[in-house]
Amino acid sequence: MEDQNSQPVAGPAAVAGPAVGAAAPRGSGRTMISEAAVAKVAGIAARAVPGVYSLGSAPSRALGAIRDAVGSSDHAAGVHAEVGEKQVAVDIELVALYGTPLHALADQIRAAVYSAVEELVGLQVIEVNIEINDVYVPGPAKQTPSGEARQIKEATQ
Repeated sequence: MEDQNSQPVAGPAAVAGPAVGAAAPRGSGRTMISEAAVAKVAGIAARAVPGVYSLGSAPSRALGAIRDAVGSSDHAAGVHAEVGEKQVAVDIELVALYGTPLHALADQIRAAVYSAVEELVGLQVIEVNIEINDVYVPGPAKQTPSGEARQIKEATQ
């Protein structure tokens, strides 16, 4: 008796892959990593560097303050990533803490982002552009007696 399905099958069944129960070849398929995912990894790495006060421009920091108030956070604020098939470029806007040498800060951020993105995402980082758009200067420490500070504040209002 002749097998009725002796002709090669054309169409989706022919390219469906290995038979049920057989192991799929390693490395098959396609992995897409979004720009948002890369930006989040880069943002977390940049925030971890001492001397970074916050990420983003003034409007994005204002939106971030609202997010913080409602218990949410955007780890990718101030970070933009352009993702290719095997490479990525990252742009970061930030506010530095006063007293931090800015060029050294940029170099440390760049190193942290290169390391985190290449290790965690698996893409080659071709550049990390950093824009330091402000410097945060903390106010003076309030070391006045508790009642005196309150009286001064009330008198000026």
